[in-house]
Amino acid sequence: MPGHELSGVVVELGYGTTGLSVDQRVFGLSDWTRNGSLAEDCAVEARNLAPLPADIDHTVAAALPISGLTAWQAPIDHAHLTTGQTVLIHGAAGVVGWIAVQLAREVGAVVIGTGRATDRETAQGLGVHTFLDLEADKLEDAGEVDVVLDVIGGEILDRSAALVRPGGTLVTTINVPTVQPKDGRAIFFAVEADRSRLGSHNKQFVGCG
Repeated sequence: MPGHELSGVVVELGYGTTGLSVDQRVFGLSDWTRNGSLAEDCAVEARNLAPLPADIDHTVAAALPISGLTAWQAPIDHAHLTTGQTVLIHGAAGVVGWIAVQLAREVGAVVIGTGRATDRETAQGLGVHTFLDLEADKLEDAGEVDVVLDVIGGEILDRSAALVRPGGTLVTTINVPTVQPKDGRAIFFAVEADRSRLGSHNKQFVGCG
């Protein structure tokens, strides 16, 4: 989202700031109530920034925070995806999906990805166990799943609710779901800055698996 993601070098520290140092390479996400990352200099809460390894380019790092944190927070923090469960990730070859597929595989989940026909090879290369072409395949062929990660909205979001098995979770970043899973949860959320997640998973956000 314009004006929030950033990567750069610390030039000054506010009074009492800890955990960062001047000239340190960092990346992160400014608060939603504060823009500014499109300027040359930006004031950011220290808690929103994580150290940036020397082998990750600033251009790449500046594109990671929202997508990477969304890919983690949606299925892991909000839906509590765990080993042995099945997750349906819409837009599996997109930026959020690209990261979410790999994180889901790392926790030991079975991954079903969706997209267009041209996304199939990319999604399979990322490690989806099953790929559904939303223009040619039936979404319902996914069967019941424990978690749905939606970044599409609309009809796809509505139809996905019926796929959530009892106790499962549908989580979306698009809008408040109007159709609820019969015996599960539906969550709409906005990504939150998280220094610890960015710091511990920056390599995975760039690429893992």
